[in-house]
Amino acid sequence: MRQRSAQEKRKIRVLVAKPGLDGHDRGVLVLARAFRDAGMEVIYIGLLPTPEEVARMAVDEDVDVVALSLLNGAHMTAFPQVKRLLDKYGGKDIIVTGGGIIPDEDKPRLLKLGISGLYGPGTSLEEIVGHIRERVRKERWAE
Repeated sequence: MRQRSAQEKRKIRVLVAKPGLDGHDRGVLVLARAFRDAGMEVIYIGLLPTPEEVARMAVDEDVDVVALSLLNGAHMTAFPQVKRLLDKYGGKDIIVTGGGIIPDEDKPRLLKLGISGLYGPGTSLEEIVGHIRERVRKERWAE
């Protein structure tokens, strides 16, 4: 049996955020609980943070992943802003995932920026958790 590395022994740290003006929190709270139940350390920034607040907290808290969720159509503004600000504040290696109401035609641009997942309503929690685990394993814990 292979020994687990130090990275694999520590919990994945996920910052869950709904940047901008989106007060719908039921889905993001379900995600936060799913990440916690999957053994991840979850930091929930609360409702209505600015992209700058999300990026600063992610860097300050040394998270592995920022999981963004929006239902209001602002994903093409808020998600890229968070990514750009993470890069600016020293969090270039922090993984960014997104979800919510994201039209298929917007997904290629977000993927090109490095924002993955892009899951919508009805996606299984197992699929979302698996995506985060796989990206962290490949990008943050690669040996």
